[in-house]
Amino acid sequence: MTQQYSKDKNSIYAVIQLTRPVNALITFLSVWVAAIISGGFSVTSDVLLACLSAALIAGGANTLNDYFDIEIDRINKPERPLPAGKISPHSALTAAIVEFGFGIGLSIFISVPMLLLALTFSALLIWYSAHLKKTVIWGNLAVSLSTAAAFIYGGFSVRKPLEALIPALFAFFFHFGREIIKDIEDMKGDRQHHAITFPIRYGISAAIFLVWLNFLLLILLTLLPYWKGWYGPVYMSIVLFGIYPVLGYVLVKLVREPSSDQMGKLSTLLKADMIIGLIAIFFR
Repeated sequence: MTQQYSKDKNSIYAVIQLTRPVNALITFLSVWVAAIISGGFSVTSDVLLACLSAALIAGGANTLNDYFDIEIDRINKPERPLPAGKISPHSALTAAIVEFGFGIGLSIFISVPMLLLALTFSALLIWYSAHLKKTVIWGNLAVSLSTAAAFIYGGFSVRKPLEALIPALFAFFFHFGREIIKDIEDMKGDRQHHAITFPIRYGISAAIFLVWLNFLLLILLTLLPYWKGWYGPVYMSIVLFGIYPVLGYVLVKLVREPSSDQMGKLSTLLKADMIIGLIAIFFR
């Protein structure tokens, strides 16, 4: 019995790992922040349901992505639960289906537009994992659009989606740059399994140039709401001292040390900086 308990416990932990809980938490917070800036500080049941729904869909997408990437991860990330043998592919697929199902199911209790959004972006994320991930740019665009949609999701939960467009735009460009960096990191495994990502098709130098162009555009865009008077000095101060230095560091490191290990570190740093970005939006 003790052995069975230990096995079940390890399987549950593996499922949690597959969801990438930090990513799911960031999705939860993105929806919550978008709802607050769009509809005020009252947290309704609809907002809470939207946060949980989006986090579950994100968790399902991450789990499904690992399911399709098991062979690539044997090379790029052998410590992940599936290549490490901590959970079977069948169990991972079942977990993904359950997570998507509950995420979409919760949206039914909010509104018809929320259900349509949940269905649309679930379909996009499934298509990404099954096919788009191994294509030039399209996979990166799909992920960036889906992460940006978390803010729109939050806006819709309080019936004011237009208020969430600015942070959604920021999220799109932020994630697009990070996705290209992750593609550089994963080139070895992707190439062996015939994935045609941007750095494989056009080379590392072109990929780095694209990240530079993307992040420089993002910097200009983050100035716009302050310049227009839509966001205040607290927002600008957080961006100035919490976002720009990180983006600058990433851009310099990309040129000086474009190794796979360094790309992984930069990707992790950018993920942590997402929290700073959410704080800046919250205190706009």
